[in-house]
Amino acid sequence: MTCHGGGNGPVAGQGALDRGERLSHPPPLVLPDLTSSHDRERPPRPPARDRRALALLAAIVVMLAIYALPVPAPLERAGATIPLTAAGKACLAIMSLAVVLWVSEAIPFAATSLLVVLLIPAFGIADYRTIVRAGFGDPVITFFIGVLMLSAAFTHSGLGTRLTYLVLLRVGTRTDRVLLGVLTVGTLLSMWITDMAVAAMLLPLGVGVLRDAGLRPGASQFGRSLMIATAFGPLIGGIATPAGTAANIVALAQLKQLAGTDVSFGRWMALGTPASLLMIPFAWWILRWRFPPELERLPITIEAIRERLRGLGPPAPAEIRTLLVFAAVVSLWLLSPLIATWSAGRITLPVEAVGLAGGVALFLPGIRVLTWKEAEAGVEWGGLMMIVAGLSLGLAVYESGAARWLAWMLLGQITMVPDGLRPFVIVLAVSALHLLFSSNTVTASIIIPILVALATDLHLDPWATVAPAAFTSSLAFILVSEGPTTIIPYSSGYFSIKDLATAGVWMTLAAAACVAVTQYLARLAGW
Repeated sequence: MTCHGGGNGPVAGQGALDRGERLSHPPPLVLPDLTSSHDRERPPRPPARDRRALALLAAIVVMLAIYALPVPAPLERAGATIPLTAAGKACLAIMSLAVVLWVSEAIPFAATSLLVVLLIPAFGIADYRTIVRAGFGDPVITFFIGVLMLSAAFTHSGLGTRLTYLVLLRVGTRTDRVLLGVLTVGTLLSMWITDMAVAAMLLPLGVGVLRDAGLRPGASQFGRSLMIATAFGPLIGGIATPAGTAANIVALAQLKQLAGTDVSFGRWMALGTPASLLMIPFAWWILRWRFPPELERLPITIEAIRERLRGLGPPAPAEIRTLLVFAAVVSLWLLSPLIATWSAGRITLPVEAVGLAGGVALFLPGIRVLTWKEAEAGVEWGGLMMIVAGLSLGLAVYESGAARWLAWMLLGQITMVPDGLRPFVIVLAVSALHLLFSSNTVTASIIIPILVALATDLHLDPWATVAPAAFTSSLAFILVSEGPTTIIPYSSGYFSIKDLATAGVWMTLAAAACVAVTQYLARLAGW
């Protein structure tokens, strides 16, 4: 309503209201324009994305400025000299960056915290694994956080759906071929990339296939077999070459140090690669037998897949950014050994640090694929807790001496076993020992010195005796808690701990047979 004259003047329309008439809609309230001409000329605030980018840039500038300052002279207080070292100054620089980012919220609060974990070793203040152990307990926890964030980005951005359709165009829609394709790709990749990383790559593809087919977690037999395959494939491929897992490197180092036996890359592959490839059809058959798929083909035709790909249109910016981050992470996983060699060990890129850096990058301005709330919803934090518990238990069993006692109990009479069956028995014994640990490296560190000592005392070939144990240190098929390679696909919710155990027992027996046959044939061939 509009007022006429002073505050006591008549109001327009008042007579009509007095006669009992009512307005169906009250007239709009007109507020005076209180904005001054100066305010009206002020430019609009920059969008949130630009403000975040500016805050991030300011934080980096402040950090580098403090880092570039000369080290001040030591303080003299109460007769004591209190210096600020170069490392201490670098810590202050990192702290300044963290404070600016926390206050400005340029990137999520938790992502800033993870960034600090990466910056401390980047500035040479301390080793990455040392820093992580001080806070998280074990570096593999940060790896798990990073790869699950990448997996969440695949789903949220739509890249997982697009890649799923592209894979199905190659392998077809028959469920048995999809299963075999996942096993084969996982095995071949894991020969050269750590098995944890390969499981992390396959997870979003497998989940994308299942979701597109409308198969729900915990209710689908094919879902069980496909998700377990994303663990079995990488585990199988990890034994093929020395580069497959860290446990392989431990085995080679202990053989050289304790037995004076130098096993070359080719000599390892002569046993590891045939055994690995031989396991693929066994894994394929076991998974189809234990979990018969409820459908012969995925409920989509090849032409429908092409049509859906066309319907997706060109890749969205979020998909492109996710793919670039993922490609960078995989490239660093592949190139990190070469980078360490080229730099004469001055630059090392732990696989855990690379995985975490990829997860953090998803929140940076200019990339920003996820919000922290979306990341929290997409990450299976229960799997992370399982890793923490498994690592703690494994360390306790190792440090208490129980592991060494059990190893002697299982393998102390190995010389009583015929030569042809010895690899089979060693694989089963080491698999039983592995149930206590969530670390392939710890298992190798425990069992290999025992076998080296036995081989030396009994004048056996150290490599022939140790090889089955070295392979089995990475073949953790039975329990989800045995390592992150099984925990990563378990986080999808498609299979249970019991599901993995029932398939894993049979797969362990098959792996023992494959290793024994391969070693027997290699001995006949004189390798």
